[in-house]
Amino acid sequence: MADHTDRTPHIPGQRQESPPANHGQDLDFPEAPPAPSLEDLEEKEPRLEALHEWWDDAWDEGGFLHDRWEDLRRAPELGWHGMANWVKTALGLAGICAVLILLDGATDVLAGTLHRLLTAVPRVQVGADTSTGVFAVVDQPIRSYIAAHSASLPISASTVYTVWQIAGLFGLVGGSFRSSGARLTWTAWGAGSIAMVYSAAPADGRAIATGLAVLAWTVASAFALRGLTLRPAFFTHIHNAGHQIEPHIHLPAPAAPAADDTPDNVRPLQKR
Repeated sequence: MADHTDRTPHIPGQRQESPPANHGQDLDFPEAPPAPSLEDLEEKEPRLEALHEWWDDAWDEGGFLHDRWEDLRRAPELGWHGMANWVKTALGLAGICAVLILLDGATDVLAGTLHRLLTAVPRVQVGADTSTGVFAVVDQPIRSYIAAHSASLPISASTVYTVWQIAGLFGLVGGSFRSSGARLTWTAWGAGSIAMVYSAAPADGRAIATGLAVLAWTVASAFALRGLTLRPAFFTHIHNAGHQIEPHIHLPAPAAPAADDTPDNVRPLQKR
């Protein structure tokens, strides 16, 4: 029976040829990068030499980097007016950036502190007896008025009452330091407080409550409006030019000699 296999018979002593090697191409291996040529190496060397030469020249006396370093070194000695302009610009930009960073970090802290300050007082309620004595005659109508008219506002009545107290304290303290804006604030705050007392006080004691409010505001105005006078001020400008002294030097002209003063030894020139 014939053997129909495709095997090549092995002959002793004969060298079998191996299939050509693909060097890993059939496995899709990445090819190795080509080695840099001598021309590329020769082009990079002059660039490095030029960069090194520029660096040395920049740090020599009169170079760009040397001059900038001297500006920085002499800045503390020269002061703000004598230092270089680019140093002033850099310091100004650095200061602005520092302020922006501090403000960005302090915004949340200030907002939280202000919120806690505004909500620190108890809830304001109509008819809540939270004050006693003579102060309650003025304070209780103000609380009742604020609680009755702040229901539709996006902030609570306690917050409105706290802001009202802060405005009055600002007007009192600022007015004592003779601030015009603080005095205007104190005047408006007092008028508003008296109007709220008159509107929210009981009908049978409205006149007494309003009178006590006016009296309390007047007494406190002795500190907030101190130094303020209602007398008209007259300003008189006296223009006195005074005496003006202008020195002048007058030199008299030399007098001509008289005819009798001619000496005897002087003879007129005669031609012979």
